[in-house]
Amino acid sequence: MTPPASLPVLVLAGSRGPDDPLARHAGVAHKCLASVAGRPMLARVVATLAAMPGLGPIAVSLEAGAPAEVGHLLEATGAAPLVLPAAASPSLSVMAALDRLGAPLLVTTGDHPLLTADILGAFLAAAWARDADVVAGVVRRETIEAELPATRRTYLSFRDGDVSGANLFLLANDDARGAVAFWRRVEQERKRPWRIATAFGPRLFLAYLLRRLDLDAALARIGPIMGCAAAVVRLDAAAAAVDVDKPGDLVLAEAILAKRGERA
Repeated sequence: MTPPASLPVLVLAGSRGPDDPLARHAGVAHKCLASVAGRPMLARVVATLAAMPGLGPIAVSLEAGAPAEVGHLLEATGAAPLVLPAAASPSLSVMAALDRLGAPLLVTTGDHPLLTADILGAFLAAAWARDADVVAGVVRRETIEAELPATRRTYLSFRDGDVSGANLFLLANDDARGAVAFWRRVEQERKRPWRIATAFGPRLFLAYLLRRLDLDAALARIGPIMGCAAAVVRLDAAAAAVDVDKPGDLVLAEAILAKRGERA
């Protein structure tokens, strides 16, 4: 695939509401305002994206009624991001952004303060080389455990190893809407996992449970179910898999930034 002259970006930055454990811990009104090494994490994400050549416009998905401080934070970045109203779920917010910005579209999250130009560059270079409609970034378990042995991540297990998500997605063309629509279906059935299993089909679901599928083989079989071709990029940076959802993640992120020598 040939990358466009400028790739639009969506940052999902919705809140879980006033009871968000990270917001409570950080003493802020919105999760994305939580300070990581002296700087709100959403500001870190937007600044990293704005400094990357070939990206833009940048849009941030925020729920209605987000604290005024979030708007002030975005203004202070100097990146002039477009603010889009968050929908009822992340998948619906992505679909709305596709309607507004079109494809291709890069999607990431506002709780990804360890995102760097190197991580972005590695992901995009490999993603554009894939013959796929939607590409996701992942990190191998062994990469994470070698660099960050104390961290606990959520993994998907396959015959060729376990991977954790990196909150980086390239929706390369309009066919990627099929993946977003399937994501919405999974969101709707998250409290009824047997229905998710039905969506994948019993053979595929059983093969996954028994770890009989490599990741790439699984994606090849999932693609027709979603109506689009899917692929992954295996990133070599453990930090790419660290999103800040909990107080412990905040401590980890600050330790990583301190090791990098970064401050606000």
